[in-house]
Amino acid sequence: MTDTPPDRLSVNPKSPFFDEAALQRGVGIRFKGVEKTNVEEYCVSEGWVRLSVGKSVDRFGNPLTMKMNGPVEPYFRDDAAEG
Repeated sequence: MTDTPPDRLSVNPKSPFFDEAALQRGVGIRFKGVEKTNVEEYCVSEGWVRLSVGKSVDRFGNPLTMKMNGPVEPYFRDDAAEG
């Protein structure tokens, strides 16, 4: 696996951007310079993240999300621990 996280990643297994190997390795996200732990999906090239809003879910059991635009910096958590 590369040292760079994917350009776009989703935690939803039904998404075409789901990558189990990357998620198992642990991906951290800095959005606008702030560490975020409630990211459901992100895209670096388009500059947005989709954040879960509380513990609310829709009628299908998926978390309610809000899309926010800004600089996205993904990184692998295991690399941060070694450095």
